[in-house]
Amino acid sequence: MEYIVLDMEWNQPWPGSYAAQRQLPIHISGEVIQIGAVRLLEDQTVADEFQVLIRPKFFRRLNSRVSKLTGIKESRLKAEGLSFDDAINEFYNWCGDDCVFLTWGFDDIPLLAGNMMLNGYDPVWIQRWFNAQMIFNLQTGSGSNQKALSTAMEMMNIPASRPAHDALGDAYHTALICSRLDLKRGMAEYRTALKDHEDGLHGAKVPGCVSRKVFHGYEDKAAAMGDMAGKENLCPVCGKPMSCEVWYAQPGRRYLSKVTCPEHGDYVVRIRFEHEAEASLKVTRLVYDETSAVAENFETEIAKKRRRKPRRRRRKTKVKE
Repeated sequence: MEYIVLDMEWNQPWPGSYAAQRQLPIHISGEVIQIGAVRLLEDQTVADEFQVLIRPKFFRRLNSRVSKLTGIKESRLKAEGLSFDDAINEFYNWCGDDCVFLTWGFDDIPLLAGNMMLNGYDPVWIQRWFNAQMIFNLQTGSGSNQKALSTAMEMMNIPASRPAHDALGDAYHTALICSRLDLKRGMAEYRTALKDHEDGLHGAKVPGCVSRKVFHGYEDKAAAMGDMAGKENLCPVCGKPMSCEVWYAQPGRRYLSKVTCPEHGDYVVRIRFEHEAEASLKVTRLVYDETSAVAENFETEIAKKRRRKPRRRRRKTKVKE
């Protein structure tokens, strides 16, 4: 058995754009534009590497934020990128059948699976995977919070030798961390690691997000929103109460609001509701800093709603006979 340490970069449509509103047969949160992977042998030594660029087919215009973060230019994707069909087949042939996938976070495999299904492929061969963050936390006594890749490297005294936010670079650094873990024991204890994971939050890559928390057991939405604007509305820096503006409804049982700490300034809060057992509600609360894309979109899109005025209905006048 071999381990495939995987990392990806993906493109996302700009909020409000045509691509963002386009209805696809299968919902995807991003379209893969780069796959990087490193093979670890059964003895956990680093073997060969794989990298491929992919031309986006559905979100064709490269998001400027994605380009700035990854250093990938749209011209490079057009010149060097393969079609998804060619890329995924090359990756499959390189991986082989007897392998386990390792990622740094919960996002990569589900997103790749969605991209595969959208392009007509069965993702069953990538379903045997583990989040190396969970194994790292359990074996290093690092608690339940997700650690950034750079943080884990510092804790293990691993110097950065590849560029960050590059699929192959991040995969290589993740592979170095994994080579120092007891992967077989980690996989056997994985359920325990997941159970200990803070609030069950999945996903490490949330640009601009400074605080994440999950709340359980609310009887109704009104009670939950009251707490989200009240006793749970605390500054992510100092922990003091913040003020909260009105909630704005978003698709997918989501709500946005602007909150303010007198000392540390403005943030944007996004909450999402999900039904749990016994008819209770679970609330996922994410706080974004004022420089994030979510905050910028809030200021542009939500501000339009604030300026809207109700239309005055024209009264019908009776005609005297």
